[in-house]
Amino acid sequence: MDKLRAAVIGVGYLGRFHAQKYAALSECVLQAVVDPQAETAAKVGGELGVAALSDYRELLGKVDAVSIVTPTALHFEIARAFLDSGAHVLVEKPITETVEQARTLTELARQRGRVLQVGHLERFNPVVIAAEPVLRAPRFIECQRLAPFRERGTDVNVVLDLMIHDLDIVQSMVGSEIIAVDAIGTPVFSSEIDIANARIRFANGCVANATASRVSLKTERKLRIFQDDAYLSLDLQQKILTVIRKQPVGEGEARLPVSIEERSFDQGDALRSEIVAFIASCRGEAPVVVTGEDGMRALRTAVTISNAVNGGAS
Repeated sequence: MDKLRAAVIGVGYLGRFHAQKYAALSECVLQAVVDPQAETAAKVGGELGVAALSDYRELLGKVDAVSIVTPTALHFEIARAFLDSGAHVLVEKPITETVEQARTLTELARQRGRVLQVGHLERFNPVVIAAEPVLRAPRFIECQRLAPFRERGTDVNVVLDLMIHDLDIVQSMVGSEIIAVDAIGTPVFSSEIDIANARIRFANGCVANATASRVSLKTERKLRIFQDDAYLSLDLQQKILTVIRKQPVGEGEARLPVSIEERSFDQGDALRSEIVAFIASCRGEAPVVVTGEDGMRALRTAVTISNAVNGGAS
């Protein structure tokens, strides 16, 4: 198969990394980078030796696949234009501003037979991948995602900025419908919610408690999963998976009543893995890891939590 013609729309802090990954892959050719700030586009384009544009519309019909790494408010317009022109789309999270926009994109991708992948990067975290075979009907999940305050990302609240990562992971693990949400949160340094906590109850009886803060003094990304046969601790930041299980009866009184297995993983390159998976899906070599429907599901829950924090209906 011929190499895919790729482009990155939005080459600020994160988009620049997207462009670097595409440029290093043999399965595609990075044809252009786009940014409304001409100096930004020129700098990244110059670094990678590709065309630098300020208007994404110049590429419609001329590329096979794009990453959209713009502010969330622009995701829908740009993704729709590229899907409509026949390109595959990897759009950063959250997929769009509204659930209705997300639904429109997923339907358009289906109609055009194009890949729509959402940039929920934690799905490619080696700790999350290693935990999947151990999961057996989680009963309670606790999530903590803490980060220091930065101006970058404050175009959306902390639920849509940080907690949405854990919402995607938890919903993919539980595989059951949400029946109730209770949430609380508040702005601190920005005009949006900067710290939030949500208690989510699923139809199968599982409960998840998620906390996200972007006003912390430290960075922390942890999940703790309790199920009938084990307790799993996932340190997504340090890349450590700990699995604690009850010892079988008769294993010896002198030993601990539990077995503890701890595995550490290399930091790896989750963004590269995400883009490699996207290109493989575009080439028809693998299923989409994080579909538009997955992105819409996480967005719907994030909006429900945001509405509950702001006093709206959940």
